[in-house]
Amino acid sequence: MANTLKLEVVTPEAVALSEDVEMVTLPGIEGEMGIYPQHIPLLTQLVPGIVVARKGDQFITLAVSEGFVEITGNRVSLLTDLAVNADADEAEAEAARQRAEARLRERSGSEQTAAVEAAVAQSLAMLKGRKRR
Repeated sequence: MANTLKLEVVTPEAVALSEDVEMVTLPGIEGEMGIYPQHIPLLTQLVPGIVVARKGDQFITLAVSEGFVEITGNRVSLLTDLAVNADADEAEAEAARQRAEARLRERSGSEQTAAVEAAVAQSLAMLKGRKRR
């Protein structure tokens, strides 16, 4: 029985992360999920939030936007629009949130609004990650 999971986080631009980890916590559509090796196969929706993976004594923390998660025994694959290091500076994340909300108030149009709302969600996820630590 294997004691690690292969975690892959893929965005439209690139593979954001590909690591063997011991455990993953992620924000699913029905709440936060903890995944260990030999998890039952599952396909679910990813919501904006924080993904935390434990690898030995260190933790890998990513802020993610919405997407999908596929779990197959010893593999966790996240397909998401955006994945960034959640250890960003809190002041930087707060400034990004304020800029995104200001753009949201200024613009109209469903495509632009969706992009700005995604930026707000990402900034809030980064702030949540910083406060969690």
